[in-house]
Amino acid sequence: MKRLLWLDIAKGLAILWVVYFHLFRTAVPNRPSPMEPDFVANVAGEHGWDGLAASVETCGRLVWYGISQCGYHAVGLFIIVSGWSLASASARREAKAPIAWGTWYRSRFMRLYPMYWLAHLVYLVSPFVERLEPVDYRFLISLTGLRMIDISSNFFYLNAAWWYFAMLIQLYLIFPILYLTMRKIGLAWFVVVAFAVGFFTRYLLLEVWKAPGAWILGGNALSRLPEFALGMVLGMLHLRDPERVERFLLSGLGLALGLALYFVAPYFYRGAAYVFADLWTGTCCFLSVVGIAGSLEKWAFAAKWLGLVGMFSYGIYLVHQPYVIWVGLRIQDEPAWAFFLIAAVVLVVLSAWGILLEKFANAMLDRVIGGKK
Repeated sequence: MKRLLWLDIAKGLAILWVVYFHLFRTAVPNRPSPMEPDFVANVAGEHGWDGLAASVETCGRLVWYGISQCGYHAVGLFIIVSGWSLASASARREAKAPIAWGTWYRSRFMRLYPMYWLAHLVYLVSPFVERLEPVDYRFLISLTGLRMIDISSNFFYLNAAWWYFAMLIQLYLIFPILYLTMRKIGLAWFVVVAFAVGFFTRYLLLEVWKAPGAWILGGNALSRLPEFALGMVLGMLHLRDPERVERFLLSGLGLALGLALYFVAPYFYRGAAYVFADLWTGTCCFLSVVGIAGSLEKWAFAAKWLGLVGMFSYGIYLVHQPYVIWVGLRIQDEPAWAFFLIAAVVLVVLSAWGILLEKFANAMLDRVIGGKK
């Protein structure tokens, strides 16, 4: 599949935002979130509006907390991009020959699991990682990726970020069904059906069964089907008319829409409206970050390095969190300027580390596959 530089840049921005978010939440805990209804009042209560200096500081804190606390929305971007990439790649392959789904499963899961297992090994042997839980029988369950087994105990075990893998393998398992359904009933009806299934699942989990939040987050992948299906449809639309889709996403229109829609997002964090929250914030994040990526694509230096980070965002995601928790717990008393300096170093170091590990995992896998051939 032809790589889209601006999409890699968007993934690079998104993974850096996720890493920064986890560092911020650890190093600067208990700060207001813009998804809370009284966000402005809470920040103003901390710093006040009396005097020019206080007003400037309060405004700065609003922006800082707002950007920092929304980093988890980038997960929605990755779900959308996953649907986009799988659908468009499958359509390109299908145009050449019928898809052998058995081979498809084999290639996809062989790319997913080695890096996931390597992340477990790295966790065991690395210094400077925060070990919040003992290594016990749950480690073996984690290796399978089936972290939804005894979800309250396993879903966030050892490295909380690994919950994403449990959701991802579920979406991969059902992707052929989704793809064939989309091809059969068309894009418009597919969106309607996928949204209905996803929102109904979330409603049952949230309102009827009162299930733990982990099931809605991704323990049941159908709860994230709306974002994944949206990505699939966007990927197909881009395949049909790339110029038109990119003109909307990269010209500034998508960025403006994403930022505008963000002002409505807090209302989806109240009661039953949370059924729609993840799709809304994921879409806002996707539009905003992709819009920024479209501008950065014109800056050769940023495009090169952010694109590289985006290409290996999977490896960075799998290894980063225990490191940033370790760092974050040790800089909680540092001033803001020191936090930003340390955050910049952490982002660079962990990006390089994640890229190196994923390259190593891919090289070893290619050697094994090549040897078998």
